[in-house]
Amino acid sequence: MLRERMVENSRIHEIGDKAQKAQIRVIKHFAGFLARSPDTAIPDELRAYQLQMTDTEVTPPTFNARIMVRRFLFGTTCDREDMKKYMQLRTQPCRLPKLLSVIDVSEILFAAPGPCPKYQAVLRISDGAALQASDFCNLKVSDIDSDRMLDLVDVGPASPSQTAA
Repeated sequence: MLRERMVENSRIHEIGDKAQKAQIRVIKHFAGFLARSPDTAIPDELRAYQLQMTDTEVTPPTFNARIMVRRFLFGTTCDREDMKKYMQLRTQPCRLPKLLSVIDVSEILFAAPGPCPKYQAVLRISDGAALQASDFCNLKVSDIDSDRMLDLVDVGPASPSQTAA
């Protein structure tokens, strides 16, 4: 009965078949944790389930996907909007990109193939202009001002830390 109602609500909200199957898996997992129907859960059980997911090192995207399915279950299918406030999303830690040392960059530049300095020039331009691979692939001759030795590539909006300097 609960499953049928959830599938019907998923169809009403135009959720695709794959997503519906994923939702059912998540709710089955939650029901297995509770050992009874998930629509009878209380706030302490929601908290215990979140702690169990944290203890089993569920990744933040999976954790959040499971929370969203349970929010859909309680908010839409079970008409228990009050339960949504007990389900908090987890933030994913922001990882800084790995920066290469001067030695690493020089090793990459000298490892460029071929007798022609063309490949080294390409790498030096992309490194000097701090271009990502996609930016460099879209680079055109008109993007370089060879008279003033400047690149005119727009690499997106400046971050707040760059505009403050």
